[in-house]
Amino acid sequence: MIGLLIYLLVIGIVAGFLARLLVPGPDPMGFWKTVLLGIIGSFVGGFLGYLIFDKDLDEGALQASGIIGSIIGAIIVLLIYRAVVGRSRRPVR
Repeated sequence: MIGLLIYLLVIGIVAGFLARLLVPGPDPMGFWKTVLLGIIGSFVGGFLGYLIFDKDLDEGALQASGIIGSIIGAIIVLLIYRAVVGRSRRPVR
């Protein structure tokens, strides 16, 4: 259990920062939001890998993925986050 938490934390740090680096534009989020972005991205990448490759049927669809899947998932989550937050921050006229 501790190993999984450390794995998710390290993958979250790496994937979150790489996603923010690869997607241009301002991201006003701190360290912990970046880690959360990477962790959620890892599960999104695992789910997409499950759907696309139909692998790991014994583990189920909700699973953490490797570093590449985590980065791809974090980029997707970051783009969705920007779309939702950007839409809500526009001034009302």
